[in-house]
Amino acid sequence: MTRWLAEQAWLPDHAAPTPDVLIEAEDGRFTAVTPLARGTSPHTGVEVLAEAVRLPGLTLPGLANAHSHAFHRALRGRTHGGRGDFWSWREEMYAVAGRLDPDAYLALARAAYAEMALAGVTCVGEFHYLHHGPDGRPYDDPNAMGAALVEAAAQAGIRITLLDACYLTASVAGEPLAGVQRRFGDGDARRWADRVDGFRPAGAHALRGAAIHSVRAVPAEQLATVAGWAYRQGAPLHVHLSEQPAENDACRAAHGRTPTGLLADRGVLGPDVTAVHATHPTSADLALLAEHRTGVCLCPTTERDLADGIGPARLMADAGIPLSLGSDSHAVVDLFEEARAVELDERLRTRRRGHFTAAALRDAATVSGHAALGWADAGRIAVGERADLVTVRLDSPRTAGVPPVGVFFAATAADVDQVVVDGRQVVRDGRHLTVDVPAELRAAVAAVTGD
Repeated sequence: MTRWLAEQAWLPDHAAPTPDVLIEAEDGRFTAVTPLARGTSPHTGVEVLAEAVRLPGLTLPGLANAHSHAFHRALRGRTHGGRGDFWSWREEMYAVAGRLDPDAYLALARAAYAEMALAGVTCVGEFHYLHHGPDGRPYDDPNAMGAALVEAAAQAGIRITLLDACYLTASVAGEPLAGVQRRFGDGDARRWADRVDGFRPAGAHALRGAAIHSVRAVPAEQLATVAGWAYRQGAPLHVHLSEQPAENDACRAAHGRTPTGLLADRGVLGPDVTAVHATHPTSADLALLAEHRTGVCLCPTTERDLADGIGPARLMADAGIPLSLGSDSHAVVDLFEEARAVELDERLRTRRRGHFTAAALRDAATVSGHAALGWADAGRIAVGERADLVTVRLDSPRTAGVPPVGVFFAATAADVDQVVVDGRQVVRDGRHLTVDVPAELRAAVAAVTGD
């Protein structure tokens, strides 16, 4: 058994953190969570406090990064200057995608996931479409690239849901894949499903999931094949949705309806489905997402970096749509920034303040994200849940003098001090215990950029 004494802990259904909480875990699960009256000991006696690991600061549940493209980490700082849009950025992204093999991908993803651990992320949803060799031919192991990502998460000490993406065409009109895109494709959705069926992630830290890259990348008549596979497996299904107005326009031209409408018509939407971005939905789209209890993963730092726009987060929440968060392109890896951006971007969109409580932002970064990734037993400091803990300093230049409830409006990833995943410590005193993150990032990025 491991015991921690948290100076402040944010417990489920509490609007603000609770001081002096004794947390106990065994075999990777919380077994007791006991708020202590100041100056007193728990019923188990003073000796329990003596052996508990002190956690000064604010202790949160593990954070969930619900949308990641690990190889995009190599683009940080290289694509932000000058003009251009999503489509011009995509060409630079493809150049990096063309240089990766399983070994290089393992090294880059291990470093990227270790950076996430330093930021308090205990679980990542990897939206994976870099499947085959640069010429489109499968590796001897057709799931070698996915296996590299699963192994990378294990070495970085976090959980992963591998959201294996079906990617078959280059446009809504059905243009064939060309150039580096050929390594994304399996030919058709049936062959995609056969490949994914053959993959069994090694380790209890990993789950299989599915993804429809977008309505651009999967023909309408094959959407149900992907959704059917996910439904039969009881696996989460994610899809890029309405990321740019051009996507909506192309879908209307080809199918006479929005991407959300097309997914609804083809039976894709549902409670185990998460729409990523949903930046440009219509009111009818929001009603469909709510009707089918489909969640939305917001990625504010990527959406503003690519000038995609600001999604209607408050309207989504008011409709009952669960919200989660992702770092997507890893322009930054900071779930505190993603969380507060949900509120602050909504202020820009509406020119009004006060749309989300601190507890609602916490839930988007924790329990909602884990649920979207198929880990329904994570994201809360509660008995029976996975023993994930993230402790944030309250004495840094950013957080000194800040009340604990204000952490999501003040802290950054740099303030994360301790991280525990499934009861095992991964970060101590702000340092990863097994990965030299800066050194490995430098080497892995240089290997694929040539710098």
